[in-house]
Amino acid sequence: MKGLRTSLAAIVIVLIAIGVIMIYSASGVYALSERGDAAYFLKRHLLFLLIGFVMTLGVMAVDYHVWQKWARPLLLTVMGLLAVVLVPGLGHASFGARRWFNLGPFHFQPSELAKLAVIMYTADFLSRKGNHVHRFTRGFLPVILLLGVVCVLIVKQPDLGSALLIASVVLIMLFVAGARWAHLIALGALTMPVVYFLVVKVPYRMRRITAFLDPWQDSQGAGFQLSQSQIALGSGGVYGVGLGKSVQKMFYLPAAHTDFILSIIGEELGLLGTLAVILLFMMFIWQGARVVKRTGDPFGYYLGLGLVILVGLQAVINIGVSIGAFPTKGLPLPFISYGGSALVFNMVAVGLLLNISRMEDR
Repeated sequence: MKGLRTSLAAIVIVLIAIGVIMIYSASGVYALSERGDAAYFLKRHLLFLLIGFVMTLGVMAVDYHVWQKWARPLLLTVMGLLAVVLVPGLGHASFGARRWFNLGPFHFQPSELAKLAVIMYTADFLSRKGNHVHRFTRGFLPVILLLGVVCVLIVKQPDLGSALLIASVVLIMLFVAGARWAHLIALGALTMPVVYFLVVKVPYRMRRITAFLDPWQDSQGAGFQLSQSQIALGSGGVYGVGLGKSVQKMFYLPAAHTDFILSIIGEELGLLGTLAVILLFMMFIWQGARVVKRTGDPFGYYLGLGLVILVGLQAVINIGVSIGAFPTKGLPLPFISYGGSALVFNMVAVGLLLNISRMEDR
């Protein structure tokens, strides 16, 4: 599978390169105004890339089966971190959310590590007891209970988007492993009222839903971000206004270099640039799926499956939010958006996927 590894690595490198260019373009004016240095976010992003590159090489150098032995301890550790980050004075709060540990000049977000830890645990569980996954108490319930604990801790931060993402990945893994439709439907029926309550009874989430349905109804309020995103995409046309010539990044579009960086790509590089990014993610999912299909080891199969779904879903959700197809979730675009923990652990996920391919060849 050397060819698959090469193509996967090349796709990710191209996405990262696009991210570096667009982060500098999208954040330069804001960084100069707020930080006094137009390259402030670019420099930090490059540092995060270096950290991610070192960690990626680390996971590629070790046989991925080692992580199977540490799947349960890692998950328990992550649960502890998710609980500790909620404690005032220990977890860093920003804009009403307490999701980070303050590590000097950097912030560490344990929910990003939780995504990998939950996938590893689920892959380990399915590789050992996959033939019992159709049985509720022995093959379905244990994973769901641990998933529930992780999701509750993440929702408390609050971060409903990440909780739903993790839950979706695990449920798809269970479905592929052979979980019964009746169990999945029953779980969905039980959780829908909870999700409804978390959305309808929380004012800022309800405003996001209202803005999603009609962002132009309150284009200066709740719908401001979505309406500005659509203006950016629409004004780019087919070929774009030109690299670095975005108007929306001039303090019109919030989170221009993070969650809505695709909108700036659409404005500056046009429809062709946007489609190129989407095509790269489609190629990543396709090549990742080919690696998973050719993996005979059960743990590697389910681990690779979870990692491909994780990156693919994040990309689909971010793109959907940018074009107005989904409500705002706060999930970055993998490998392209500015970010610390998310970028690093997405790179680690790719390193694990490449490791699975390499070990399969051996």
